[in-house]
This record gives sequence, structure tokens and C-alpha cells, in this order.
Amino acid sequence: MSDASNPIAFDLAVVMPVYNEAECVSAIVESWLEVLAAEGLRFRLIVLNDGSTDATGEALRRSAQDERVEIVTKQNSGHGPTILMGYRRAVELAAWVFQVDSDGEVPASEFPSLWSARADRDAVFGVRTSRRQPAMRWVITRASRLLVRLLYGVGVSDVNVPFRLMRAEVLASFLDAIPGDTFAPNVVIAGVFSRGGGSFANVPVRHQERRTGRVSIIHWKLWKAAALAAMQTVRCRRLLRSRRISAADAATNQGPSVR
Repeated sequence: MSDASNPIAFDLAVVMPVYNEAECVSAIVESWLEVLAAEGLRFRLIVLNDGSTDATGEALRRSAQDERVEIVTKQNSGHGPTILMGYRRAVELAAWVFQVDSDGEVPASEFPSLWSARADRDAVFGVRTSRRQPAMRWVITRASRLLVRLLYGVGVSDVNVPFRLMRAEVLASFLDAIPGDTFAPNVVIAGVFSRGGGSFANVPVRHQERRTGRVSIIHWKLWKAAALAAMQTVRCRRLLRSRRISAADAATNQGPSVR
């Protein structure tokens, strides 16, 4: 990470995976630039185009002209691996890392509440309120939360929320122990913090229905994805334990950071 001879460049790096969101991605990026600029932050918005097959790439061309935005175009590998790629880039750039999806289901206007709650904490996790889910997704969400509690302990309320702020130094302390093909790395990360790997807070954020696009994993694929995520979450716990990685250790030896 950073040191005295190589200071961090930004206060915040935002990781935003994108897949087939041509209809809304330009507006979503603009909303984030507006909110982050209003906070007076030095920031980099990392947008990862995960092999979109629609006009997402074309929609992002205008955003690429803004020096605050970094566009990464990559072959499709899925949401989880794309997030991990973004995290590994982000921890080298900034004191804090924030992850958000590009569908606008949690609006940028909710970010200031997380940013203001970060003092003396290593992470702040959004908790989606007023969220309406199909029965299948509701069951999987509850099952994921139960699995994290069984494996790691009670802590993070919304274990797979794509609206999370993490101290880069702490995230980097265990990030390389999460395999790059992990389907739901955010669940694993929630588990690490629930286990006591750094102090954190749960903050309610407003959830709204997506207005464009569609969910890419549905029906039987959703059950298959949930089973894969569960197996990998168990595997990651073993890897983290065997390597004796503790985010709490990093939290006591933090580099330069923004309070």
C-alpha cells in the first residue's frame, strides 16, 4: 500500500462494476461525480465495463473524458471477479474504498451519510431500507446473512450490499486471500468484519427499484449462483483462518488516511 515515500493520491476510490447498463450508466456516473465533488473529496471513480454486449461502452466514452473517471474495459467475468479487480486497483490509490453498483438502486445522494459515519471506524455498510424483493431473492438474502453469522459471527446487517465504504489499509490486509473468481466477495468481506476484523457501522440507506435494464441472474441460475456463493464463502473462511489474516492488525497500523 502507501508509505511515506509513496503517499496516497486520493481520499476515496469508488469501484463501480457495469454490465449492460447503456440506458442509465451515463446519468449514474454524473450523479456520483456531482455528489463526490460536493463533499470536497479528492477522488477517482473506477468504472469497470464487464464485457457489456449492449451500448454501454459507447455510453461511457463521454465519462472517460473526465480526469476523475477511470474506465476499465474487460472481458466478462461476472460481478464478483470484477469487484475484486476494482478493489485491488482502488487500495493502491486511496485511503478509502467505496463500492456501488451502476443500476442506481441506491442513489448517490445516500453516500454522505456513510462518509460522515466513518470517523474512528474501518468500514461503514449500507443497510437497504424499503427494499422489495421477489420471494426467491428474499430467501437467498436471508440465507446469506445466516451463513455469515454461522461462519463469522453477528455483525454486518446487509451482507451483500453494493454500497459499502472501507478503509483501504484494512481491506488490503486480507484482500489477496480472496480468490479472484469468487462469485460474491462482498459476502466474504462482510464476514471478515463481522468476525472482528476491524470496527464498522451499519447505516440505513434508501433503496429504490431500478428504472432501466434487468437483473441478469434469474430463476434457476439464481439458485445455482447462491449455492456457488455459499461454497466459496466457506472456502474463503478457511483460507483466511489458515493464513491468520486479521484486518484488526491492519487497523492498528494504519497508514495515511482521511478522518
